[in-house]
Amino acid sequence: MKPKVRKSIFTYSAVLFLFGCSGNKLTNKPMIETEKKSISAKVENLLTKMTIEEKVGQMNQYNGFWDVTGPVPEDDTSQLKLEHLKKGWVGSMLNVRGTENVRGVQKVAVEESRLGIPLIIGFDVIHGYKTLSPIPLAEAASWDLKAIEKSARTAAIEASAEGINWTFAPMVDISRDARWGRVMEGAGEDPYLGSKIATARVNGFQGDDLSKPNTIIACAKHFAAYGFSEAGKEYNTVDIGKSTLYNIVLPPFKAAAEANVKTFMNSFNELNGVPVTGSSFLQREILKGKWNFDGFVVSDWASINELIFWGHAKDKKEAAKIAATAGSDMDMEGNVYIKELAQLVKDGIVKEEILDDAVRRILTVKHELGLFDDPYKYCDAENEKEQIGNQTHHDAVLDMAKKSIVLLKNDGNLLPLKKENQKIALIGPLANDKNSPLGSWRIASDDNTAVSVYEGMKKYKGNSLSFEKGIDLIEGNVAFTQEVKINTTLNTSEINKAIAIAKNADVVVMVLGEHGFQSGEGRSRTEIGLPGLQQQLLEKVYEVNKNIVLVLNNGRPLAIEWADKNIPAIVEGWQLGTQTGHAIAEVLYGDYNPSGKLPMTFPRNVGQVPIYYNYKSTGRPNKEPHVFWSHYIDTENSPLYPFGHGLSYSTFKYDNFTIHGKNFSANDTIKVTVDITNTGDYDGKEVAQLYIRDLFASVTRPVKELKGFELVPLKSGETKTIEFKLSKNELGFYNNNGDFIIESGDFEVFVGGSSNTIFKSKLTVI
Repeated sequence: MKPKVRKSIFTYSAVLFLFGCSGNKLTNKPMIETEKKSISAKVENLLTKMTIEEKVGQMNQYNGFWDVTGPVPEDDTSQLKLEHLKKGWVGSMLNVRGTENVRGVQKVAVEESRLGIPLIIGFDVIHGYKTLSPIPLAEAASWDLKAIEKSARTAAIEASAEGINWTFAPMVDISRDARWGRVMEGAGEDPYLGSKIATARVNGFQGDDLSKPNTIIACAKHFAAYGFSEAGKEYNTVDIGKSTLYNIVLPPFKAAAEANVKTFMNSFNELNGVPVTGSSFLQREILKGKWNFDGFVVSDWASINELIFWGHAKDKKEAAKIAATAGSDMDMEGNVYIKELAQLVKDGIVKEEILDDAVRRILTVKHELGLFDDPYKYCDAENEKEQIGNQTHHDAVLDMAKKSIVLLKNDGNLLPLKKENQKIALIGPLANDKNSPLGSWRIASDDNTAVSVYEGMKKYKGNSLSFEKGIDLIEGNVAFTQEVKINTTLNTSEINKAIAIAKNADVVVMVLGEHGFQSGEGRSRTEIGLPGLQQQLLEKVYEVNKNIVLVLNNGRPLAIEWADKNIPAIVEGWQLGTQTGHAIAEVLYGDYNPSGKLPMTFPRNVGQVPIYYNYKSTGRPNKEPHVFWSHYIDTENSPLYPFGHGLSYSTFKYDNFTIHGKNFSANDTIKVTVDITNTGDYDGKEVAQLYIRDLFASVTRPVKELKGFELVPLKSGETKTIEFKLSKNELGFYNNNGDFIIESGDFEVFVGGSSNTIFKSKLTVI
């Protein structure tokens, strides 16, 4: 959704007053048949009482009356929205938060409308609510599914305490293009890892009982292929083949559906020449047909109206017809359904059965949330006070932040830092920044509430710590709605101060990267190196002191080839949320041994983008003595850091790699084992990764595909045997008709600590 924030002249004072809270329970676990029938009967009974306008109203979602995450209407529509609430013409609201405000709008919907149908209250809870976890791409780097689920659960507890019961997350778009700003919001480039993380986040948000007042319904977005926007440019067209759609794009969405996610959001792109908001192929045929999804689909912000700009609908009336017929159940702040859909039904252009299907889905989710039993169950002011920003949540996001950090390079074991008798120079425009580390998509949090790296390192008292920023990264202050203006004016005095402290230091820690608002929605970049004057600062400091630890704060993979060639230690610190500084300091000083692995490939330069590990072989893959093979003439094919890469302060040895058997039928489960030994001096964790290659297939397969991983804790000197299992689920693929098949033939199986592993063996499916 497009980021905008405004203040309206409307206030809630006219509709707010206290109302008690209670709640009955309906399970979010697979319901027994009697429960399904009970809810179904209630929904059908209500449907018979609803007018066409009231049905359309349930398909209408309005933004709240102040914070806006999309384009601001030309006129102030607050009074119109209030009138529609009273008529029962609103099914959901977004960006209404705080128990008092939620109670206010809910009271109008329930007590002043004819049928008293409660609202679902939505909000972008992307990586935490008030207390922020790392951005989702950083969380994916942990490869720790339990931690990721707990992070979503923490966010749900805080958000629900302020009256919210629906989040527009997780974003499960697979993307291979670091230019696209929204890579920060997803799980990276791999469909297998992305599917596992999608399931974890859905489970975290929704819990095991949706009727509990600390759960929120999740929303798998953006359906589908948004991560393949051409040139990494936001809101752009997408043109991909069926094999990529079925095997790369759709699996995380299918995993979310199988995890019982309650809502899907369609996206801003087109696919096969059809804007996906109007795609019956995606919404009717695949999602609600083949996958039997029984929740509802919400548009992205005004995307139904945007069917006109795509040149797919000539006006709002036609846009409403196309979107509703295609299966878009709810119109997010587009004002299309509420204006056009009722008359389209009355004129016989849109069948009322289409409305009934959409409204049935929406009402069912409201029942499952328990809102019909108690519309005010999310309105406990005392719980709000207890939950927002409490210490338990800070502890949880700190744990998640530490697990998300990736050690990219550590030549000469420069890290961890000694805790005594060292002179440490801390340099960089992000080193003492308390706002940027919060990252993008943090609209419920407060500015300047992150722990800075400087604050985190100051807790360690044994060394002499000096700080200079060297340069400014941005000009002026930046808000969620504004473009980031990068500073390009060199302040000689400031940079000389940084050089001076670097000269006298034993170790220099430099914190560089992107501002938190340089990634996220609407923030595509054509250059993905260090922005502004940071590369100059890095090189000038390097001239006087080569013992540099580079800490990156960023929301996307960066092209840092110079740093890789020259800087001995590089830490991918991402944008880690509220506890950023403490997490990074604990890793730098060795109180936490890093275990993160990259969920997305780092290129050598932007010219390699899109770059990803699971590429196809091509017809000329191998280096030849002549120029006629698949390569660049000015750089290597290989990435700077591959998918799955990440070091530790310890070292891990793989041994005794065994496939138990060689020839298998398609229905066999294949056991693969490997011994892993911690050969270093530190206790640590290793993410053991299993990849396969289907050597010959009717549809060409990638050179490697992740099909298993395990996060393995190992004490120094300890050995563990890790077991993976391969079945037809891992060995099969989707053909171009969307059918899942497994073909006989030879496979290679790889095991190791990254996608670069060459530790392999073969098996045959007969």
